[in-house]
Amino acid sequence: MENNSTATESILLVDDNPTNLQVLFQTLDGVGCKLLIAKNGEMAISIAGKALPDLILLDIMMPGIDGYEVCRQLKSNAATSDIPVIFLSALGDTEDKVKGLQLGAVDYITKPFQPDEVIARVNTHLTIHRLKREVESQKDQLEHELEVVSAVQRKLLPKQLPVIDGFKLAVHYETSRYAGGDYYDILELPDNCWGFLIADAEGHSAPAAVLMAMTCALFRSYPGSASDPAEVLHYLNEHLCKVADPSFMTALYAYYDANTQTMRMARAGHPLPMIFRHSDKKAIELPCPGVYPLGIEPYEIEIPVTETKLEPGDRFLIYTDGLTERFDMAEKTYGEERLLRLLAIDSADDPQGVIAAIMADVEQFAGERPADDDQALLLGIVQA
Repeated sequence: MENNSTATESILLVDDNPTNLQVLFQTLDGVGCKLLIAKNGEMAISIAGKALPDLILLDIMMPGIDGYEVCRQLKSNAATSDIPVIFLSALGDTEDKVKGLQLGAVDYITKPFQPDEVIARVNTHLTIHRLKREVESQKDQLEHELEVVSAVQRKLLPKQLPVIDGFKLAVHYETSRYAGGDYYDILELPDNCWGFLIADAEGHSAPAAVLMAMTCALFRSYPGSASDPAEVLHYLNEHLCKVADPSFMTALYAYYDANTQTMRMARAGHPLPMIFRHSDKKAIELPCPGVYPLGIEPYEIEIPVTETKLEPGDRFLIYTDGLTERFDMAEKTYGEERLLRLLAIDSADDPQGVIAAIMADVEQFAGERPADDDQALLLGIVQA
């Protein structure tokens, strides 16, 4: 007789007929499982709740609580809902079988049963149950590992936003899973100047998180002054081309001179920056020609750099496309136009208030649909 079970598994046999129980016991005595006995429905529910067997063979026609009710109660209890149930019954009508399966049973054996059939079905469902437990265990382990990766990843982000003369900052960072590929960073540079980087690795979860960490290491080890946005992107691309294949990273790097309130930017496949001009009371996408994303192949072209002068009250926003490509329940995306409208809301000089309003609007738009991609926003407002 084939034995596919482990010694720790148990089977609960439920039947009000002692002869049937004896036959079942003898049939399954050699499968290598611990066999438990219940003579009625009440006893079956009690034993199942305490012993949590790996499989239940359940008779339907019993006095008191019948097998259907036993199955219903087991499936409504979180502790026993995952235990597979095989019905054993002389009721052979299709309607009876369908009723049992609708209650959550995994199989149905008609009496009088053949021992070989019982053994085969028991082994099959024990194997399925065992594999399901293994999958759940691996899933739990993977989730734990992703939680660790996420915790490490967040430590790579700036611990706090810097205080910049005349330029107030706020940020929002959110991964769609435990770990993601979005990245932002801020470098303090000489002469009251600052470097802002926002980047987005292809995909999300662990592989994207690794690429994000590589980009962080490269950016923070940049050997130059980081005052030339084109040179910064050239440097990142040169090194990511060696390790990113077949992935890639979009990025936007901006060099801000707080003395002149001037922003110089270079872009590699990343969404356009947005700016709210206080004088015009209007938010627009700032024209900023760019090149293809980082990590694909070395640049053999000049990376264009865009310069813009900011004025008091202006708002400068860089973000990742997980925001504008956020889906709602009808598969529509949030879009740039809606983001521009929110960027122009009246929130005085409070960048955190603007970002909070944007994210509240995004969540209202998405409804119950969770985010499919990571989301990062970095907003600066020039102070009067």
